[in-house]
Amino acid sequence: MPNLIVIIEDDAGLRRAVERLLSVAGFVARSFGSAEEPGAVESASAADCLILDMQLPGLSGFAFYETLGAPRPPVVFTTAFDSAATREAVERAGPHAALIKPFLGMALLDAVRNATRGPP
Repeated sequence: MPNLIVIIEDDAGLRRAVERLLSVAGFVARSFGSAEEPGAVESASAADCLILDMQLPGLSGFAFYETLGAPRPPVVFTTAFDSAATREAVERAGPHAALIKPFLGMALLDAVRNATRGPP
């Protein structure tokens, strides 16, 4: 069964592009525009990997990740704002990937595959 990847990204165009990229690569992708959308917590808890925007309106990607029960799935954080504070937050969350927007699709696929050991 393909790995489930949950995307939480407020930019609708980027969210759709990432969902399509993952689907073409053989993953099952489910996306949400915010961490507060119905089903986001349940889907994220069942996911094999998360792709979370760090600067979401409302609950940030990092804060959302911290609310999930253990064991938490691996996560690829994305942000348009590369700062020391952002890097420190990612490091505190554990050994996960962080990509700065705009990022290459291949970089995202590599990060997800590394996290899930999914389709080559």
